[in-house]
Amino acid sequence: MTTRRILLRNSALAMVGMGSAPPWLQRALYAADAPGQRKKILVAIFQRGAADGLNVVVPHGEKAYYDLRPTIAVPRPSAAGDKREDAAIDLDGFFGLHPALAPLKPLYEQRHLAIVDAAGSPDSTRSHFDAQDYMESGTPGRKATSDGWMNRALSKAPGKVSPLRAVSLGSVLPRAMRGAEPAIALQSIDGFRVSNAEAAHQFEQMYGAAKDPVLRATGRETFEAVAMLQTIRNQRYSPAAGAEYPRGRFGDSLRQIAQLIKSDVGVEMAFADIGGWDHHVNELGTRASEGQLANLLREYGQALAAFWQDMGDRMQDVVVVTMSEFGRTAHENGTRGTDHGHANSMFVMGGAVKGGKVYGKWPGLEKEQLYEGRDLALTTDFRDVLGELVERHTRTPVKGVFPGYEPKFLGLV
Repeated sequence: MTTRRILLRNSALAMVGMGSAPPWLQRALYAADAPGQRKKILVAIFQRGAADGLNVVVPHGEKAYYDLRPTIAVPRPSAAGDKREDAAIDLDGFFGLHPALAPLKPLYEQRHLAIVDAAGSPDSTRSHFDAQDYMESGTPGRKATSDGWMNRALSKAPGKVSPLRAVSLGSVLPRAMRGAEPAIALQSIDGFRVSNAEAAHQFEQMYGAAKDPVLRATGRETFEAVAMLQTIRNQRYSPAAGAEYPRGRFGDSLRQIAQLIKSDVGVEMAFADIGGWDHHVNELGTRASEGQLANLLREYGQALAAFWQDMGDRMQDVVVVTMSEFGRTAHENGTRGTDHGHANSMFVMGGAVKGGKVYGKWPGLEKEQLYEGRDLALTTDFRDVLGELVERHTRTPVKGVFPGYEPKFLGLV
């Protein structure tokens, strides 16, 4: 039944295009929470392709890092002769950010951004597909899990819930959001509209008369979402406080998530992804501030910083967490790139986050310390990070969210 609901929800989006909404869609928005009772919201960002955590959060205090990467290491912050824009941005004397992530340094200094290093999935697969599936299902090594960790983390709220309580920006509902609780995928707020009033009316009647309760409920949720999004669309949106999102899909996704949250339509979970991290060849340019990784990190960092600025005091209710399916090899390969590895880094950003710190136990990069002699070893399970955010931020009991695993909290929030 879950699969049928997912297929219907995704296929239902195929009927929306450009056009105006018929009268039946003119419905009121769900009421906002009472003053002081705003919902806590979790936003998950997936870096698809396996980001190189060692060049994102640079262990510049580790000599072995520079031995393993003679041509693609990010220079030390204090390296003589290095231009400032090409050196790592120091965080604590040992770790630093890639120079393209300069927009995030103020958030770290203000203790609203935390980093968890040597984190990720304990499963040893180096398959992109399997690793992403395991992280989104929340059950590493188990392919039979039918739903995702974000869907399981949605509280079983009594009564009617918003059809926009779980929203993903993209054409297909991500694995993490699939399950019994209402969740919806949309490519954009502007493009999610009814193209033909008569056809829409017929579809609504067809779904309403369906004998299958799943079919009937999913149809109702989809049409209610269309109505709510039209109301939002009719209100011209401008990011607050001069926030400027970078051009591109990821920046647009975060801008629209901010718009949805500030519209008070009952969003509890949001998801966006950014691809392109699989850098086997020419990961860096001739300088650290140039090349594939730098360009991608620049978009990534600017978008996260713009989201923070745009949300303003609403960030007290929001936490953003980032993840990637696995890291990259500690040693650079023969084409100035890196191959599929193991542990990685995760970012956690929010008003209630205990930031300004790199969490996790650093395993070291000497040969005997590497996982299978080639990768950064894992010391923090990604479920420890997500589990703490589910229980302590969204205030949802974490039991059952990660079947067969009991998260160990780090004290992030």
